[in-house]
Amino acid sequence: MKTPGSLFLTGPMGAGKSTIGRQLSRQLRLAFYDSDREIENRTGVDIPLIFELEGEQGFRKRERLIIDELTSLPNIVLATGGGAILDADNREHLAERGLVIYLHASVDQQLTRTEHDRNRPLLQTDNPRQRLEDLMQVRDPLYREIADLVIDTDGKRVMAVVNQIIRKLKLR
Repeated sequence: MKTPGSLFLTGPMGAGKSTIGRQLSRQLRLAFYDSDREIENRTGVDIPLIFELEGEQGFRKRERLIIDELTSLPNIVLATGGGAILDADNREHLAERGLVIYLHASVDQQLTRTEHDRNRPLLQTDNPRQRLEDLMQVRDPLYREIADLVIDTDGKRVMAVVNQIIRKLKLR
């Protein structure tokens, strides 16, 4: 299959962006990047600590710089953080520099996949379900606004989603 250029995975936490992105990059023989991991690697600290020290605004500033840099690279698979879509510059870079794949996951699926993950600062709340519902209400329209493909990941195995993406890419 001809390389499709760069593929950018967006979607909420727990949708499988990193896991699916790694497998997709292997199948397509493209380099894989995860914007959150890049931030952690470059700062030497984890995202919860960045949130603690710099707040969400400080984290989003770092994220904007990483998204700009990574979306400029040719022929990659990029898994973005769930909130990257909130920034207008990020949306513009993603939409203009590659094919955007929105990995959709229901709030129930997100809860199941993130319930034991303490590395998600936005879920450190008394009511994670309400937080995820609130986030989806704001973010879902933004994900859809720039998506070239929307793939539902609820109840699907990683390779089933990867194969579905590859099939849809072949049709493009």
